Amino acid sequence: MYEAKLLINGELVEAASGARFERRSPSDLSLIGSAAAAGPEDVKRAVDAAVAAQPAWAALSLDARIGYMRKVANAIRARREEIARLESLDSGNIYGPMLGDVDRAASRIEYYSGLAHGVLGATYPATADHLHISVREPFGVVARIIAFNHPFYFAASRFTAPLVTGNAVIVKSPEQAPLTGGILAEICSEILPAGVVSILSGDGPNTGQPLVTDRRVKRIGFIGSVPTAMRIQASTAPVGIKAITHELGGKNMMVVLPDADLDKAAALALEGMNFQWQGQSCGSTSCLMIHDDVYDELLEKVVAKVSAIKVGHPLEPGCGMGPLVSEEHYNKVTGLIAKAKESGTRILAGGKRPEGAQFEKGYWVEPTVFEVDRRDHMLMKTEVFGPVLTVMRWKDASEIIEVDDASDLGLTASIVGKDIDQALAFARRLNVGYVWINCVGPHYVGVPYGGMKNSGVGREEGIEELLSYTEVKSINIAVPRLA
Repeated sequence: MYEAKLLINGELVEAASGARFERRSPSDLSLIGSAAAAGPEDVKRAVDAAVAAQPAWAALSLDARIGYMRKVANAIRARREEIARLESLDSGNIYGPMLGDVDRAASRIEYYSGLAHGVLGATYPATADHLHISVREPFGVVARIIAFNHPFYFAASRFTAPLVTGNAVIVKSPEQAPLTGGILAEICSEILPAGVVSILSGDGPNTGQPLVTDRRVKRIGFIGSVPTAMRIQASTAPVGIKAITHELGGKNMMVVLPDADLDKAAALALEGMNFQWQGQSCGSTSCLMIHDDVYDELLEKVVAKVSAIKVGHPLEPGCGMGPLVSEEHYNKVTGLIAKAKESGTRILAGGKRPEGAQFEKGYWVEPTVFEVDRRDHMLMKTEVFGPVLTVMRWKDASEIIEVDDASDLGLTASIVGKDIDQALAFARRLNVGYVWINCVGPHYVGVPYGGMKNSGVGREEGIEELLSYTEVKSINIAVPRLA
């Protein structure tokens, strides 16, 4: 049982109301802990503390701020197994990838800390009597709102850029999986100056809404769904102009060319679908577009691989997929599966709750494959955010372009094949922000990540992210001429 508290002004505290919400494992609904439920009063206290602490934090040397962050990274590594285990129990994500998430979180803290020396001002061509320079300054108070699929990794890696650039940060943990936010709160309370970081758990109306609408929060970084992002933008508009970046969902294609190595393509199809996160990944290549020449052979390989995925408890050795994160999300995913079945869509694998006593409770869905024959099919346009792979054949490149142009989303794509000219042509033409060719899935350090269209605005995971947490100030200096 883990009891997560709020971090406000350097102290681990309960919500002002005393309210908590239970956390039950999505694997079997067993009680694994609870989290403090922050309300508007707690949000105000956190913002008050951030406003008070930020000037002194910004006044520190960059090396001093980097020193603090490296201590945070070391403390995370010291609790690696504990964090990963709790994350698996709370989110349903399998243990091995969660260990990787914790490792990546610590590494990304160190990466951004080192990269911060590259946040530079500039000089501009001098005029006759003036010198012109720019400097980069922090916004002040920043909100980071975290998604449920990588709760600890997103929280720990995404608060680093605003912190090293001199901002104070308020992190809102996902209500679906808030417990490891409590461990991050413990670590920060022991290392960082009071008020520089606050960590709040709670729901959207009581925690998220008062946070984004506080006029003193000048910058918001959100990871989550398109509808929530739209609500954030609409609710902040009456308060004032805020700098906002969104990393949102995608309905992402993997395009298999006729000359592809089919064994490699089948392996990449599973890797890109992110079944190890139950398909709960914004970058999942959940639309597999196979050229007609190789369609039947590759489809058979893919279905066999999907059917062989071992579904089980996320702490179970050899487990390949765990449960969905929550009852609400389970109902959404299974509702879309039912809708597809009712419309007569051909199902090739999965599509139901796994059989066996261990799956009687919890939010379980088998890895699922649907075959569609229409570019306007619901599954070609809707982000399921679950273990549902949609497969469709194509003959002409124009069909791929039509699918892409018809989508409101544009996050990632993958192209698999030996014809590098055709692969690059697709990469340049598709309206997405991140493309893999003959690979899929990994985010590479320093390479900007983000989406086009309704998949987001702004870029993270590189120098662009650091710069986005600063504002440019231009300074013009009168320089008298020597006699």
